[in-house]
Parts: sequence; structure tokens; C-alpha cells
Amino acid sequence: MIGPGVVGGAVGAGIGAPSMLAALPEMLLAGAACLILLFDVYADPARRALTPTLTMVVLLAGVLLTSWFAMSGHRELLFDGLYVSDPLASFLKLVAFATMATVVFYSQDYLEQRGMRGGEYYVLCLTALLGVFVLISANSLLTVYLGIELLSLSLYSMVAFDRDSGIAAEAAIKYFVLGAIASGVLLYGMSVLYGLTGTLQLDSIGHLVRHGTDAGVIIGVALVVVAVAFKFGAVPFHMWVPDVYQGAPTSVTLYIATVSNLGSFALIMRLLAHGLAGLPALWTQMIMAIAVLSLLIGNLIAISQSNLKRMLAYSAIANAGFVLLGFATGDTAGYQAALYFTVAYVLTTLGAFGMILMLARRGYEHEEIADFKGLAARDPLLALLMLALMFSTAGVPPFVGFWAKLWIIQALLGGAHVWAATFAVLISVVGAFYYLRVVWYMYFEAAGEQPAAPPRARMRFILALNAAGVLLLGLLPNALLNICSRVIG
Repeated sequence: MIGPGVVGGAVGAGIGAPSMLAALPEMLLAGAACLILLFDVYADPARRALTPTLTMVVLLAGVLLTSWFAMSGHRELLFDGLYVSDPLASFLKLVAFATMATVVFYSQDYLEQRGMRGGEYYVLCLTALLGVFVLISANSLLTVYLGIELLSLSLYSMVAFDRDSGIAAEAAIKYFVLGAIASGVLLYGMSVLYGLTGTLQLDSIGHLVRHGTDAGVIIGVALVVVAVAFKFGAVPFHMWVPDVYQGAPTSVTLYIATVSNLGSFALIMRLLAHGLAGLPALWTQMIMAIAVLSLLIGNLIAISQSNLKRMLAYSAIANAGFVLLGFATGDTAGYQAALYFTVAYVLTTLGAFGMILMLARRGYEHEEIADFKGLAARDPLLALLMLALMFSTAGVPPFVGFWAKLWIIQALLGGAHVWAATFAVLISVVGAFYYLRVVWYMYFEAAGEQPAAPPRARMRFILALNAAGVLLLGLLPNALLNICSRVIG
């Protein structure tokens, strides 16, 4: 047994006014969610159309606030050690703000066409983002759990947001039931760790678990890893991913695949890489097994999918395996590679789902792979953008996805995991098949009865910027890698 310990680590200045400044992004989100909800309830119906604009203003203000604190570049503990402000937190929050702003932009026309313009959608987006931010700055088991529940409860509601869709309701119920089980498992694992260490703070747990590896510690760590794997959608806890991706409105699927993914990265970074840093040999073995299974199952099942959203769901499972491979190394280089991969994946996924939203219209979702037949003839620009996104996800140079996979493999080789690196290379070749199949349909299949792509000049411009970002980061890979190296030192 590990003897009880006192709360350790440096503690900030408590809850005084100066210490609260670093938490202004969270305060902004909480206040904005309340104000937008009140605006949607009491404003005239004509003015409710301003809700997306107000949300974008809030996100822009959040970017400015977070950029201001990112300039300090030092680590600070606030609220009696429950909250940490450091370069990693600032960077992830900046990425999350920018990602959600893109999601909101892509989703506006889609929601309006389907009569889902209610302000509660944007309120739920903001509260889910707040949950992500709590996870990003968590320095306590209590804060981690609060962040997970705030994020999860918001996502359950968002999946069921389309009240007229029975498929969405079914997906939300599955997500809720499995998510509740995972939360219970996580809470039990946290309780075991607290009982063994006598503290909730991740700093202290990371030091105290070094002195004991008895059965209690192994059980507690195993339960935590199970819950983390569920939040990542990793095998064998992936059952909810395909149903939720396909059943939820596409705008919600986009949110889950991008913004929520950043929260999952923060969860494993804070809870395992930081809180259980004293036992890397224990949890990295579990993570390695889950990562290999995710890569294998995700890529193989994705080959047989005809629905693009469902294919991207299994792709998400496989890509979660790549991120977990980075953490399975148990060293800083692996964590940096995992962060790089996460950012690259989020950027590419934004464009892929943005393309589905772009081509959809009322009564036509454009989510079947066959719907992309002859897109190059119907709309060469959109076909070119989709080609860049698929090539990046498949890991084809010179796009950012190639470097993301390469640095994961290099981190594995640096950690003497040669067999895992070899497996990752081989399974990537298998996974490239279903991405390139979309390209084949666009360029080498005759167009069927698909309607012409809508004009939507603004959407085309942002999609072009999105694809350009995928290419530019591939041509200048060290720019993002240097940032990842600085924030995870």
C-alpha cells in the first residue's frame, strides 16, 4: 500500500483576483453561454439569426485573451492547485477556439436548412468547449471529472439535437448509456487512486505512485485507462463511435470529431502522462495494446463502409490508435508527436466534414461515398480540395498528415518499439485504400444523378483556406513541430 500523502506541488495564490486572470477564457465561455441563452429566449425572432454571429464574437474574444496569456510562457497553479495555466494549456485553448469557430462557420447553412436554428445549439457548443477547457487546465482528479462530465453531457444533448430524427435519438441513447458506464469506471478508478495516495492533485499522485505498484495501484490505473480509451473511441471501447458519427447531425459529428478530440488529448495528457508519470511502465503497456487494436480494427472495418461519415468514424478509431502510440512510448518525444498528430488530424477532419456540409442541402445529406462520383467533372475546385484532404489523412506527402504519421513512427523507433513502428507503417498502407477510394470516385467514376454543388462562396473560401493549411503545414512541418516541442518540454 502507498501511505497517505499531503497535497503536493506548488500552489498558486489561491482565489485572489490576480490569480483568476488566467481563467478568464473559461469565465468568458460560461458568461457567454448564459447570455446567448437569454438572448435566444427573449430576443425577437428576426434577431435570433444573430446568435451565430454573437458566438463568433465570443470565440474571437477568447482567442485574444488566450493569446495574451500565452505570451507569459510560464506555469502557474490557481484555485488551490485545482487549475493549471501553462504553455500547453494556452496552445490547446487557442487551437480549440479556432476549431470551434470553423465548426460554427461550416454549420450555419446546414442548421438553417433543417430548421435547427435554435440558440441552444450554440449554448451547448460553448458549454462543451468549457468542458474541454476545464480538462485542458485540470490539475486535480476532481477537475478532470468535472471537465469530462460537462463535455459529455453537452455532447449527449447535441447528438439528439435533431428532434425529428429517430436515428439521432437512438445514437444519443447509446452514447449516453455507454458514456455513463465509462464515467462510472473512471470515477471508481479515481477513487482507488485517491484511497491509495490520500490526495486528488495530479502533481502529488505523480510522485506518490512511484513508491508502490501493488494490486490496488494496478486496478486503479487499469480502470482509468479503460475510461480514457472510451473517450478516445479506441478499441475495444469503440462501439459508440460509428453509430454516433452516422446518427448525429453532421454539424454535431464535426464537433465531436474535432473539438471533442482536443479534450480527449488533454485528458490523457493530464491524467496519464502527468498524473501517473511515476508509473509509465504500467500504463504504457495497456495503451500500446489498445493502440494496436484500434489501428487494426479501425482500418480493416473502414474498408467495407459505403457511408462516408461511418468510414470517417472508423478512420477516427484508427487515428486514435496513432495518438495512443505516441503516448505508449512514455517519453516526451512521443507526447510531442501525439500533439502534432492531433492538431494535424483536427485540421484535416475539419475540411473533410466541412466538405460534406458544403455539398449537403435540404433533403440531401451527401454523406454516401457514391455521392462523390464525378465530382471532378461537376466541380473541379471542390474535388481538388477533397483530394488534398484525403491525401493528407492517408499520409501522402507533402501534406501534413504524412509528417504526423512519420513523427509518431520516429518516436516509436526512438523508444525501441521497432515492431510497433513496423506495424504502424504496414497498417497505414491498408488504411490508405479507403481514403484513395474517395479520390477514385471523384475522378474516375461517371457522375450519376447527384445535383450540382451549391455556390456558397464563403464556404468555398474557408474550405480552400482549410485545405491550404493542410498543404502549408506539410511544406513547412517544423513550424508546428517547434510549437509542440516548446509547449511539451
